[in-house]
Amino acid sequence: MQSYRDHDATGLAALVRSGDVTAGELLAAARARAAEVNPGLNAIIRDVDPASVPMPSGPEPEGGRPFAGVPFLLKDLHQDVAGLPTSGGSRALRDHPAAETATVVQRWLDAGLVVFGKTNSPEFGAKGITEPHAFGPTRNPWDTDHTPGGSSGGSAAAVAAGIVPCAAASDGGGSIRIPASACGLFGLKPSRGLLPYGPARGEPLGGTATDGVVSRSVRDTAAMLGVLAGPTEVSPYLPGGLSADGFAAGLDREPGRLRIGMTADSAINPDPHPEARAAVRRAADLLADLGHEVVEVAMPVDDARLAQDFLTTWFAHCAVSVDEARRLTGAGEDAFEPDTRVMAALGRATSATDFVRAVEGRHEHVRRLAAFHAEHDLLLTPTTATPPPRIGAFDLPAPVALLQRALLTARAGGVLRFTPIVDQMISENLGWVPYTQLANLTGRPAMSVPLHWTPEGLPIGAQLVGRLGDDALLLRLAAQLERAAPWWDRRAMAD
Repeated sequence: MQSYRDHDATGLAALVRSGDVTAGELLAAARARAAEVNPGLNAIIRDVDPASVPMPSGPEPEGGRPFAGVPFLLKDLHQDVAGLPTSGGSRALRDHPAAETATVVQRWLDAGLVVFGKTNSPEFGAKGITEPHAFGPTRNPWDTDHTPGGSSGGSAAAVAAGIVPCAAASDGGGSIRIPASACGLFGLKPSRGLLPYGPARGEPLGGTATDGVVSRSVRDTAAMLGVLAGPTEVSPYLPGGLSADGFAAGLDREPGRLRIGMTADSAINPDPHPEARAAVRRAADLLADLGHEVVEVAMPVDDARLAQDFLTTWFAHCAVSVDEARRLTGAGEDAFEPDTRVMAALGRATSATDFVRAVEGRHEHVRRLAAFHAEHDLLLTPTTATPPPRIGAFDLPAPVALLQRALLTARAGGVLRFTPIVDQMISENLGWVPYTQLANLTGRPAMSVPLHWTPEGLPIGAQLVGRLGDDALLLRLAAQLERAAPWWDRRAMAD
């Protein structure tokens, strides 16, 4: 088991190619580790028989399948396998089989990955924590009283605990970077359009969401990006930023001297935790030691307005998700969590003009961030405004939950806008994660790098946001940071 955990996915694939281990031996090691730690973490919520997963499509590529034989976990949200349920963390969908295999899943399978499970997610990925009523909370391997973040919290917990070295994730408002920060992992949200969607869905969340991975090594994320990137025949546009030699090939190249603007400012959380400030200062000092210019700046966008635009569109999409789940399954309203029903009710009460205004507002955020990037290569912030909260920290107080149920029963969606419930949801859902939605709404690439741990032993990451198409630059910088301050040997739940 220790030998298994000493390798990243790239290293395990090399062992399979050399004949030192077999795919069956790796799968047995992954399952043994899952049996050991998953009961206390609840990271994997569905076992998958690899024989039930579609085979790779098409002939084997000339260079072989880069991850042949490596155990892998899918996130149980939108990452469909034909014939297997994708619950999205919802009781309504927990037994509903997917009709088609998602494009990104097929690309992972074509790369030779061996899927043996699906990981926990909040209902419809709607929170920065992973505590769905359908499956129960996932716990952080660094301290099981705390959350691993969300919405890719199950995947991050599985990687941090050593079940797999790399796992599938997705990011619509920070859902790769938040759990990467909470679990001491590396996480990159790619540029908008770089990875494909489909075939069942178009552009999730209007193009603000994307798939990806959480990993323990930068080279794994880079290689996975190379596996996934590129359009299909149903892609809405042709992405830029594709690397002719793959993203992993350039990791040994220095990124050059970069000018980086640093801030921990947030209108949503004006007083971030001292450990969040320490995390961004640690990153800034290391970057300066590496020869980069780091300057303090103000937050380059109106992040209060950005949060409003983000939530307006999020609520509307939540309403669509609930309605679609009901159409597919015949489920009643009570099959969904109260918070989800509140968000859906708010979405239904949003006018078409307010929705379009929020979508069009993204352009202003893009312009302001572009003006910042005209003078700075990267924006540096904490990934989260606090260390990982405790499990249950965001449960509604009893009086607020009672009001919530009463308004839902009365179908008073419009009234909800004028109650404390909305303010409570905003402060709790975004208060500890106010920095990540910027990259989603503007489509820019962003990454969380694990450079800081609190005195209590909880990780908290530093986020760097780049220009559109700067994915390769971010990866080269991450590799430089990984060489300068290695995090590989920092283990949660060490043997």
